[in-house]
Amino acid sequence: MKKIKWVLLLFAFAAVFSIMLIGVSIAEKSALGIIGSILLVCAVMGSGFTLKRKMREQGLLD
Repeated sequence: MKKIKWVLLLFAFAAVFSIMLIGVSIAEKSALGIIGSILLVCAVMGSGFTLKRKMREQGLLD
């Protein structure tokens, strides 16, 4: 059984939460909230993919 990479799981939950914020911002009709949430999704997912690449290069991923 493979070990859970908790940091990557945290990034995944943060990305899902950010996507949910887009829906909340749409419901609230907040253009600033929508734009902020989209930027947050891009930042979180970009950071997660960058971390995963670094971990793969260091041999920390199976």
